[in-house]
Amino acid sequence: AVYFTDAKENLYQLDQWFEPLRRLHERHRVAVLSRNWETTRALLDTCPVPVHHAPDIDGVEAFLGRHPVRAMLYVNQNQANFSAMRFADPAHVFICHGESDKDYMSSNQLKAYDRVFIAGTAARERILRKLIGFDESHLVEVGRPQVDVDFPAPTMPHDDRTVVLFAPTWEGDRASMRYSSVESHGPALVRSLVATGRHRVIYRPHPRTGIVLRTTRAAHDEVIRLLHEANKADAGAAHLVDTDGGFGWQLAASDVAVMDISAVAYDWLATAKPLLVTQPAEPRARLPESALVRELDLFTAADAGRAASVVDAAVAHPDEAHSALVRRYFGDTTPGASMERFLEACDHVIRERSAALAERTARLGAGRE
Repeated sequence: AVYFTDAKENLYQLDQWFEPLRRLHERHRVAVLSRNWETTRALLDTCPVPVHHAPDIDGVEAFLGRHPVRAMLYVNQNQANFSAMRFADPAHVFICHGESDKDYMSSNQLKAYDRVFIAGTAARERILRKLIGFDESHLVEVGRPQVDVDFPAPTMPHDDRTVVLFAPTWEGDRASMRYSSVESHGPALVRSLVATGRHRVIYRPHPRTGIVLRTTRAAHDEVIRLLHEANKADAGAAHLVDTDGGFGWQLAASDVAVMDISAVAYDWLATAKPLLVTQPAEPRARLPESALVRELDLFTAADAGRAASVVDAAVAHPDEAHSALVRRYFGDTTPGASMERFLEACDHVIRERSAALAERTARLGAGRE
């Protein structure tokens, strides 16, 4: 059972798990326990596994009383999750909703779970470096199963163009978090790429782009204008402004990505395809303690005007530092490997918990004798 207490606006944390859960449902019965009615209503329309509405903890208790749940999965660390942890029979497993170097990913809350599914060695090192008294045996490396999902995608030409995903973050609400490259890199980068006739750009901006700074909004509008004009000039270019719908199909559709310091960069990293991480132009931006920042050469605004040659070099000559980073964060990224590791990890937890419950029953029975 997946335990989800959040409101509808946080469904993005769960819907990225739909396909892995559907695959798991083929091996073991899976249900989502939702505590919020608006969330439940949305899930009933979209979720590929059964959904049960449990508005209060009594409803959760009744569900667990009717069904032999062996594992409870959690995609976030909402404090309301802990109301379900009083139930001792299921194994409680944190699966999270992404990989990053944020403090959230090494919270002391991880100690509450029987198992913590992590992406790879980098996550293990991060947790053990920060947490005191954490039991390393609770960590299970599963990679990023979402990278093995075939998401519905728009129809795009199949030709020899190099498809470049430009997915910048927004400008943030403070200078220290101003990682966005929309203004610093965007127009120059796009001009360079559309001029070649050999590249196709998918522009996927953060939905909050331009809400704080007018100059960022102006640069965003300029990028869109450049792509529309390029399409008018060349019908085969098929550049795409992607401001609606979910994120996922872009990973398979693109050959190389230009991204800022943000969560989507880690999703892309799991593909093992070339990645250019931008250097924030804001001098007050504080770079996180991340291997993405420390171990990769950042793509500066000064180089945005020659983006085409930078992209071509990244595709033609893969950086060994990048390959090592992929292995450290996600392990084996062979197609299908992460999905299988996730399914096997769930299977192991379920079998392990079933055996432990049988042992407990036998022990209690022997004690009564």
